[in-house]
Amino acid sequence: MASLEQEIGDLLRQKGLTLGVVESATGGLISHLITNVPGSSDYYKGSVTAYRNETKIRVIVVSRDTIEQYGAVSHQVAEEMALGGRKLLAVDVCLADTGIAGPAGATQGKPVGLFYLGLSHQGETCSQKHEFHGDREQNKRSAAESALKWLKEYLISLRGVKY
Repeated sequence: MASLEQEIGDLLRQKGLTLGVVESATGGLISHLITNVPGSSDYYKGSVTAYRNETKIRVIVVSRDTIEQYGAVSHQVAEEMALGGRKLLAVDVCLADTGIAGPAGATQGKPVGLFYLGLSHQGETCSQKHEFHGDREQNKRSAAESALKWLKEYLISLRGVKY
């Protein structure tokens, strides 16, 4: 049986799409999982691990105002990361994540385990909110797996469309 990462690779190949990733709280785990698939260089162009806000602002071109207004862990930042990453990496589809892996980092209204995922493709950029309840490593793994599941669902929704 094919792994989730293999299924995503097959879908990207079938649709002729390239993929990039901008990670924060997952620290490169999504990219690690994608590149575990032999031949992933056919569709995977690369990633940026934008862990600190300054990296998000300077490299990914997330608006400082957005971070100051909504916080780094917000759907607005996740969407700007995905859109900025799609442009920077020159890919068709870009996944992004921002979150609080734990055990520290919680703030008022933003508990440990809160993650926002972003996805950008052509004219569409959207986000998902998730709350996980594991330890740091479990939260990172859950976020990475959720991002990949969402990507697979999104790619399936593009039935028969080639770009």
